[in-house]
Amino acid sequence: MKTTKQFQTEVQKLLDLVIHSLYSNKDIFLRELVSNSSDAIDKIRFEAHSNETLLEGNSDWKIKIVPDKNAGTLTIIDNGIGMSIAEVEENIGTIARSGTKAFMEALAEAKASNNPELIGQFGVGFYSSFMVADKVTLTTRKAGNPSAGCCWESTGDGTYTIEECDKVARGTEIVLHLKEEMQEYLDEWKIRSIVKKYSDYVQYPVCMDITRKEPVKDADGKVIEGGGDIETVTEETLNSMKAIWTRPKSDITDEEHEEFYKHISHDFDKPFRPIHYSAEGVSEFKALLYLPAHKPFDLFMQDRKKGVHLYVKRVFITDNCEALLPDYLRFVKGVVDSSDLPLNVSREILQEDVQIKRIQKSLVNKILATLAEIKEKEPEEYLKFYSEFGPVLKEGLHFDYANKEKLQELVLFESTTTEAGKPVSLKEYVGRMPEGQKEIYFITGTSRDMVAKSPHLEGFRSKGYEVLFLTDPVDEWVVQALTEYDGKKLKAVDRGDVELDSEDEKKEKEEQKKEKQEQYKDLLEFIKGKLDDSVKEVRFSSRLTESACCLVADEYGMNANMERIMKAMNQDVPKSKRILELNPNHPIMQTLGSMFAADKENAKLADYCELLLDQALLTEGSPIKDPLRFTRLVSELMVKAG
Repeated sequence: MKTTKQFQTEVQKLLDLVIHSLYSNKDIFLRELVSNSSDAIDKIRFEAHSNETLLEGNSDWKIKIVPDKNAGTLTIIDNGIGMSIAEVEENIGTIARSGTKAFMEALAEAKASNNPELIGQFGVGFYSSFMVADKVTLTTRKAGNPSAGCCWESTGDGTYTIEECDKVARGTEIVLHLKEEMQEYLDEWKIRSIVKKYSDYVQYPVCMDITRKEPVKDADGKVIEGGGDIETVTEETLNSMKAIWTRPKSDITDEEHEEFYKHISHDFDKPFRPIHYSAEGVSEFKALLYLPAHKPFDLFMQDRKKGVHLYVKRVFITDNCEALLPDYLRFVKGVVDSSDLPLNVSREILQEDVQIKRIQKSLVNKILATLAEIKEKEPEEYLKFYSEFGPVLKEGLHFDYANKEKLQELVLFESTTTEAGKPVSLKEYVGRMPEGQKEIYFITGTSRDMVAKSPHLEGFRSKGYEVLFLTDPVDEWVVQALTEYDGKKLKAVDRGDVELDSEDEKKEKEEQKKEKQEQYKDLLEFIKGKLDDSVKEVRFSSRLTESACCLVADEYGMNANMERIMKAMNQDVPKSKRILELNPNHPIMQTLGSMFAADKENAKLADYCELLLDQALLTEGSPIKDPLRFTRLVSELMVKAG
């Protein structure tokens, strides 16, 4: 007898939530129903281990989709465990009461082993059907109970009808009477695309009958004019079921890795290296990740998608899961498939949960360990990878403090003693530091050519001290976090004061410096007065041996490179004054000293002060205030020299 009943709980509000708010994408309904069918098959396979009669001679597992354009219905059929009428009332009649969840709880209480992996946790996925259907009919029969079928039907208005009925086959059949505006879900291409995206790796075949029309042909295979068409119907499997990440690492061939990588990454090249990882214990998941061979065009674009696809028990959840990997590993492609990841009820947004953090920590550790192994055992291969992704990897030094020690072993830098394209690690740098060198020296800039010619390097070259070239924009932020390595501080050669001499050398040079300071004291004050708007201080340099001058920033001030980067980012950069350092032994000091002693009011002195500043600006790659004036003054000097 058919009975009409009210849904339990505050159903209408909850139904409205499910239909209008819970899912942002209507395609999700088919994913939910296929997932429910997969769960039902999992359940009977598990229970049949102890009671084989439940199979009723039918273990050809299948989920079938049947579109009917004439009737306007979409039907999903499975040969899973099915439900009794009491279970239908309990699990379908009560929204947000999940039979799957109750089943898993019962197994847990019974301490059962080899639990099937079931994904329905919240009991609302079924109701996503009402996003596209104005009536849903469910017919089901519990395995092992051939005489107790059940028919449930609702229009989503807060009531449902339920009655006993005959059903020959075990399992569940759901008929969606589609709304007029949702008829596209009866199109073959639409069904194929949804199954391919969301359910491609479900381990059971998702099938559909496909009708093909072929012209009538004669015995020789030629098309008969006016013979019409013959319709043939074949059942096709829509999903690949090839979740290769679930297979043992040794069973996957290079060709399979390449095919799968290209499928998920849309890359045309082979992957640089696969990372196959399986975690057990507190957090259980499988991951098949790939390091690409070349950086993608959108690597530095803000609106790019992350490369890792998230699955829960083979069912696709999202291809843009920002919580799984930190941003500096955004180049990594692949799949993470969790057995116990908690999701919100729509499965579209991950909850902030300790489980996610555990997965991220495991993945990051595995990726960094893999890179460290490649760097140690295959340095030439690692160099190829680093030339593509080094600048991105270095971002982690600034943002991932927990993995700072691992990352600092992976970063590479070119230097004053390396060939172009042959960078050095911090470990190698420290290993070849000469006796007496106490700090790790570096210079930042826009290119190797520019920094290699910097006058700031002169004193370091004369001492045989290697200087690292930091030429990626991110390096300015890297050195804010990476302040020391192996107990040795990192020191910028264009910031603050430098001490390059031994104690004996320092004493000898101090005397010379005092003499020069006394000799040119008034001249230094004069130069400072003329350049007061542009420089903070004028002093003699410990780093110059050949050039006449250079500009240096305070110990914690903004250098020229950082200023350029900030301006390129359209940031408001406050006017900063740097220190003008002069080489006390350069002939230009003798010339200026003689001119100043002869006539302090000589107009040329002011011009030469400006020329000194312009020289320093040009050598650091900064623009000068008045290029025309600069060229005029240089031309005049050239004429005099002639």
